[in-house]
Amino acid sequence: MGSLQTVLPFKLAATDESLTARGGLALFGEYLCAMGVRGLVDHELPGPGSAAGYDPSAHVLPLILMLAGGGRTLEDLRALRDDGGLRSLLQLEEMPSSDATGDWLRRNGRANPGATEGDGLAGLQRVNRGVFRRLLRRDDRTSYTLDIDATQIVAEKREAHYTYKGEKGYMPMVGHIAELGLVVGHEFREGNTAPAARNLEFMQACERNMPKGAAPLGKKVAAVRADSAAYQAAIFNYCEETSKVFAIGADQDAAVKAAITAIPEGEWKKFRDREIAETVHCMNKTNKAFRLVVMRRPREQDLFEEQSPFRYHAIASNRADEDAATTMEWYSKRGDHSENRIKDLKIGFGMDYMPCGTFDANAVFFSIGVLTYNLYLGFRSAALGTGWERSQVQTVRWRLFQTAGKIVRHGRRVYLKISAAMLDTFSAIRQRCALVMQEGGAVPETS
Repeated sequence: MGSLQTVLPFKLAATDESLTARGGLALFGEYLCAMGVRGLVDHELPGPGSAAGYDPSAHVLPLILMLAGGGRTLEDLRALRDDGGLRSLLQLEEMPSSDATGDWLRRNGRANPGATEGDGLAGLQRVNRGVFRRLLRRDDRTSYTLDIDATQIVAEKREAHYTYKGEKGYMPMVGHIAELGLVVGHEFREGNTAPAARNLEFMQACERNMPKGAAPLGKKVAAVRADSAAYQAAIFNYCEETSKVFAIGADQDAAVKAAITAIPEGEWKKFRDREIAETVHCMNKTNKAFRLVVMRRPREQDLFEEQSPFRYHAIASNRADEDAATTMEWYSKRGDHSENRIKDLKIGFGMDYMPCGTFDANAVFFSIGVLTYNLYLGFRSAALGTGWERSQVQTVRWRLFQTAGKIVRHGRRVYLKISAAMLDTFSAIRQRCALVMQEGGAVPETS
């Protein structure tokens, strides 16, 4: 039987011309070069074990490009490896196989004897800090809000532990700078690690990542927001001692419930579709009392249970000279500034999936995901220009990265030929990348 008639009347033919379906991803690669990411990675991470091995950047840069371009698994590196046109534009002459990169992730997650963490993981922390500081110094502000939160990553790996939600996986902690969305700190954690564990230490680690020096180069964390996992006397005392304002979800223990019950009925005021009031509270080990801002809404009653007619949500705060509604509004912004940005990190950049069977290798992969996320925000801010300010990476992939192109060589010159409709956009982005390079790339950090 002959071949079936096709639905649409076009024919297929092969070509020897150098083509790419991801011409716009070369622009992101150019931004990575302008930021000096290759040199920073090779400086901070352990080199190859032999002269025949790959430099660390040969593994890290393809992973960054793959995650920015929409890939999720190590096997997705093959699409990049097979895209000879894009690799020629990005000067990625050497690119390891996906299996080799998986081995590299496992090696760099393991700690050498006497080390507290894998040498590669420690190096990636320094790379992330260097890029973060470079990006933050572009901003004129000197004081920022730190939002911290733990997030669950479901992973049916043999070594993974069950989280408090009853699923196997991991429970990394992520800290964001609310004003810019940049990740200032992260810690990849086992699934059975309590979200309340080491919150103060994590906050302090985030602070150490802030750019140092006198204003305007020096930056500081001036405010902290977190959920009830951070409802701890040590955190409140630290914020008071370091002159930080805070708003932290209150754990409704017996003392907090008693304080809520003691609020006079006449002090409750209308707030949205609920009511709000406040009182003063303290914990056994806090050095100062704090405001307890409480929101309530009616509870559906059950005839067979005796319970409060209201559901309550409370936050602890030391913000002064404002009413309860203003404090609650400020705290509520963390839903966008932290929770939604963690969602972008996980869904937009593939961090909802861990590709390796070991915790250590996945910790390295997650750190590269955080690096990709921050570099994308820097690219969007410095290179894309007006009209792209709030574009999620999925939109940029569709409108820019997935631009088809043909690579043509004339003498020593290489040309990327794209549609005329995209030429001005590409040219403007490349000019802005050149300005980023003139400003100086991210450099190794000594502290």
